[in-house]
Amino acid sequence: MSEITHPTIKDGWFREISEMWPGQAMTLRVKQVLHHEKSEYQDVLIFESTDHGTVLVLDNVIQCTERDEFSYQEMITHLAMNSHPDPKRVLVIGGGDGGVLREVVKHECVEEAILCDIDEAVIRLSKQYLPGMAEGFKHPKAKVHVGDGFKFLDDYKNAFDVIITDSSDPEGPAESLFQKTYFQLLHDALRPGGVITTQGSENQWLHLPLITKLKKDCGEVFPVAEYAYTTIPTYPSGQIGFMVCCKEAGRDVKKPLRTWTPEEETKLCRYYNAEIHKASFILPTFAAQALK
Repeated sequence: MSEITHPTIKDGWFREISEMWPGQAMTLRVKQVLHHEKSEYQDVLIFESTDHGTVLVLDNVIQCTERDEFSYQEMITHLAMNSHPDPKRVLVIGGGDGGVLREVVKHECVEEAILCDIDEAVIRLSKQYLPGMAEGFKHPKAKVHVGDGFKFLDDYKNAFDVIITDSSDPEGPAESLFQKTYFQLLHDALRPGGVITTQGSENQWLHLPLITKLKKDCGEVFPVAEYAYTTIPTYPSGQIGFMVCCKEAGRDVKKPLRTWTPEEETKLCRYYNAEIHKASFILPTFAAQALK
């Protein structure tokens, strides 16, 4: 069998070069390429790296590596889940690698967790190559729908306690998931007191105007709209942000409403805890001023 090649890999190194982070690149050393295909929606590359485990790349942008994925999956999930008093019905838009689903079902109060991703290839290949993330698919409370999240949401009003949008960047298939109309759909699909988190357009070092616009848009739809972030080495500039919004005015999403015991936290999570929940909303001065 001939070796799989990919234009992003040269001299044994994968290079992530994008106009979304001009003048810088993320490079990871490749041990072997495991899979490459062009799905109906995007270019899907999976490789084994020398130091970061298996890596999933969509349209030449790193989506997750086994070494650090938990910092993203745990934060995008538990910031929302622990800002809700009793989340029973949860929807994940995107997240075809299964990581968010894996985190959602750690909450025993959950009765149903639905995942809707547009690209069956991501779900299929994650089950094959990223079993540690895709374990969420096996959970009895999990259901999977392959389709457009935008269209899926349109059919649901007042249906979910928490909705988590785990999308790729605001270019390509996920572009519509950063528009104000999408946030209105999210708002309407939530039950009273419902909470959303969404991949918050990247990074305060690189995309402050985008984040500022996103926060403004969310604030026009939701009475509570806050920006938080997590650190993750293999994302551009080592961090990524989230919008955390609530349908109920006055809810403080910056402090967890529900908490695990320290023992449970250690058992269930490798990154998230009640203290980091609070800390993730504290921004450096330049970002805090821009988002005022």
